Amino acid sequence: MSRIEKVRVLIAEDQTLIREGIATLLAQQNDDFEILPGASDGEQAIEFARRYRPDVILMDLQMPRVDGIAATQRILRELPQTHIVVLTTFETNDLIFEAVSAGAKAYLLKDARMEEIASTIRAVINGQSGLSPGVAARILDEFKRLRGPRISAKLPVRDGLTARENEILTLIVEGKSNTEIGERLHLAEGTVKNYVSTILEKCQVKNRTELAIKAITY
Repeated sequence: MSRIEKVRVLIAEDQTLIREGIATLLAQQNDDFEILPGASDGEQAIEFARRYRPDVILMDLQMPRVDGIAATQRILRELPQTHIVVLTTFETNDLIFEAVSAGAKAYLLKDARMEEIASTIRAVINGQSGLSPGVAARILDEFKRLRGPRISAKLPVRDGLTARENEILTLIVEGKSNTEIGERLHLAEGTVKNYVSTILEKCQVKNRTELAIKAITY
């Protein structure tokens, strides 16, 4: 990655030692990150996002003045091109769900290896999902619990997908298998598999769970 293509990263973390440690280690990752001045609370994260226009913000959730979820919502309203990656010590289903619903593209724990943090940043910059399969599954379970079994009823038609692909996406979100989708739409199972592969590629996700999360939260 050339110098002008460096990813601009803002770290929002109220503990100075952690914030500076992440900044130091991340700066050593193949020289493709530009580390911006760090924010010590959510209000400062919003201020620095406006001032420095980062590509990615590593966002803690529990911070003074404004918490990470509220800061994420406010930043993305003003700067929707910003990618938010949550980096926290908390992994309850409701917090994960709230963060992703607010617009976070990934959810990592602070004990994650620096290589994992760096690869997640690169993934979200390239339009790929930064959610691990386990986290994605928990988000989908929480969404279904809160919204009920007919969550697909309000799904918007997704640009870039054909009418048939949107039909299949809706059934994937409902949790239908390829066999069940084939029976519903009178298609051979092999044909459904081909459609699913095409949809995954178009939506830039790796599996059905990530696809369902993207469909219901973006």
